Amino acid sequence: MLRSRSETLFREARRVLVGGVNSPARSFRAVGGTPVFMAAGRGARLVDADGNRYLDYCLSWGPLILGHCRKEVVKAAQAALKAGSTFGAPTESETLLAEAIREALPSMELLRLVNSGTEAVMSALRLARAFTGRELTVKFSGGYHGHVDSLLVAAGSGAAALSKPNSEGVPALWAKITLVAEYNDVPAVREIFRRRGREIAAVIVEPVAANMGLVLPEPGFLEELRKLTSRHGALIIFDEVITGFRMAYGGAQTVFGVRPDLTCLGKIIGGGFPVGAYGGRREIMSRVAPLGGVYQAGTLSGNPVAAAAGLKTLRLLKEEAPYKRMAALAEELARGLRAAARRARVEARVNQTASMLTVFFTDAPVRDWRSASAADRRAYARFFHRLLEQGVYFPPAQFETAMLSACHTARDIRATVAAAGRAFG
Repeated sequence: MLRSRSETLFREARRVLVGGVNSPARSFRAVGGTPVFMAAGRGARLVDADGNRYLDYCLSWGPLILGHCRKEVVKAAQAALKAGSTFGAPTESETLLAEAIREALPSMELLRLVNSGTEAVMSALRLARAFTGRELTVKFSGGYHGHVDSLLVAAGSGAAALSKPNSEGVPALWAKITLVAEYNDVPAVREIFRRRGREIAAVIVEPVAANMGLVLPEPGFLEELRKLTSRHGALIIFDEVITGFRMAYGGAQTVFGVRPDLTCLGKIIGGGFPVGAYGGRREIMSRVAPLGGVYQAGTLSGNPVAAAAGLKTLRLLKEEAPYKRMAALAEELARGLRAAARRARVEARVNQTASMLTVFFTDAPVRDWRSASAADRRAYARFFHRLLEQGVYFPPAQFETAMLSACHTARDIRATVAAAGRAFG
């Protein structure tokens, strides 16, 4: 495939943008090479600046569950834009989107729209601290919740040890209010609560981890987190920025039957535009300004164009219910990838649930950050580039999650499995 235009654009971008990109995940640093500059998308396919076509399993890192340029979503956004791009005042579309979200996730009795998943998480943590009168947060190794200072931390020397920053510019003081355990490690969380339970404001968790690659919760893990937080007067926050409206219309909390105190959303609820939301029990959310003393604001929050696109997306998902079909295709893809790896005598594990999956180059089960981080990242980089040369666009990093859209077909899956067979070889 030709890459000359992408290479030229990348050189130009590096003159004015940090690293030539506006998000590190786009830089291809994890897999090497020059990032591909995209020019257009339609359905399950992308076209880059050189005219190369790809089957897209990244989908803008998750939001495009209906595929690129779904005509109804585009029309909804165009109609809203014609009326005005932003007002800095309430609009009906904000209320309609919030009602659709609450109907799907009843745990979000009251909610606030924001501009991103990061902003939702940041706001939910502030609210949890205010509501409980406590300062500590428990998170899990490998769990990414946006670039919130207090969550950009690495584990300390023990399960209940205080953490240390893993990004420059994060004050040690912020890291000290965060405790870290391994995902799926219930005994470690119990120990943290035994030692520090009276100081813990919240546990924040991806109910299905999708930022260390895809890692599933083991039976009883989420249920035990719910019990521990309730017992100790702490809150449990589900970060469903990725799983919300992707794992199921009602998110992972509906699938697992565990009701969180607060939920953070993003990605799909914007229909391709920047939207986030946080919400939960009315008594907790009533502490947010203007009802309470927890300040949080945003000029573009509830932007009418983004709200219109998000509302149309949710309505289409509810009407068309593509989840069973997408899950079946993802299962077919996972089986095909496993079989292709075996034929090539490559040690690989494929974790999959709903319309999400990750290929880990390891011979051991992947159940937490320790086992995920043991995977061969160089092998993944080779696999990624070999797929890319065949017109298959997987996430350009081992620890991201591949996703399907409602536009992917059985023929697409067969083509991807065939390409993977050559990539494994």
